[in-house]
Amino acid sequence: MRGLQGKTAVVTGASRGIGRAIALRLAAEGCKVVVNYHRNAEAAEAVVDAIRSQKGEAIAIQADVSDAQQAQRLIKESLQAFGRVDILVNNAGTTRDTLLVMMKEADWDHVINTNLKSCYNVTRAVLRSMMKQRYGRIINITSVSGITGQAGQTNYAASKAGMIGFTKSLAKEVGSRNITVNAVAPGFIPTDLTADLPQDLKDALLKLTALGRPGTAEEVAGVVAFLASDDAAYITGQVIVVDGGLVM
Repeated sequence: MRGLQGKTAVVTGASRGIGRAIALRLAAEGCKVVVNYHRNAEAAEAVVDAIRSQKGEAIAIQADVSDAQQAQRLIKESLQAFGRVDILVNNAGTTRDTLLVMMKEADWDHVINTNLKSCYNVTRAVLRSMMKQRYGRIINITSVSGITGQAGQTNYAASKAGMIGFTKSLAKEVGSRNITVNAVAPGFIPTDLTADLPQDLKDALLKLTALGRPGTAEEVAGVVAFLASDDAAYITGQVIVVDGGLVM
């Protein structure tokens, strides 16, 4: 992708799944990558090792980005390591699915904080440096659930819908500083996050998918790389759906 060589990218929740694929793809395109993780240091270091084995540059930084102070530390350490942050991918996410009538307040708060508040925390922490350098690419990983809703996912869908509103509003705030803000909404992508979905729900999703197959984390990563590149310099405030035709 044009314009990615030598750029620095921070990817939250990058030790596994879609985040891992994004980190690997951006590194393959020439980015220096900060692999953020919360708990699994071994998995994060494996991503770093994979990048370095291809002669790329990467470091792993532990931070629970749902906590504002830790999010600020993540960006501070990223700037110390690489001098600037050009690309932020807000990917950290979780689910605690159940019907609302049975949903505990703790499950609501945990999903909102992990998915939506972390987006606010890390973006706010990096924004001044992007504005000062008059360049930035912010890409938020939302979900088709945030567009259509999904029974049993009121907390998850609300957090992902919130990310879409966040994306569009921030794009209007920072466009004059040459900062683009976009979102990517995956459909059914088999990862650790979707592993616990009931099989009948997975089957139903596939039946509704025009391409008749699940997507891959690498296919999502390709769209993220495009949005981070110069080829997408005139795209902002958009939600790109990567779902094989599940939502049309």
